[in-house]
Amino acid sequence: MFVNIVLWVVFGAVVGWVASILMNRDANTGVVAKILVGVVGAIMGGFLLTLLGIGGVTGFNPYSIFTATLGATALLFLVSTV
Repeated sequence: MFVNIVLWVVFGAVVGWVASILMNRDANTGVVAKILVGVVGAIMGGFLLTLLGIGGVTGFNPYSIFTATLGATALLFLVSTV
């Protein structure tokens, strides 16, 4: 269980960092915010793609990183419009 939590934190950090660079918000966010954006983005992206019948996050692989980055970028876009 501890390993899964550590993997989600690492995964969230990587995805949050990539999404913040794509949205040009890298300088505005700290490490904890990037982790949270990445994890929530993975959940959002997985949920949305599952609704479309494509499939969600399945592990630490390129498809899951793409899915999570898509969700994290959408999350940052939604936050920036509010």
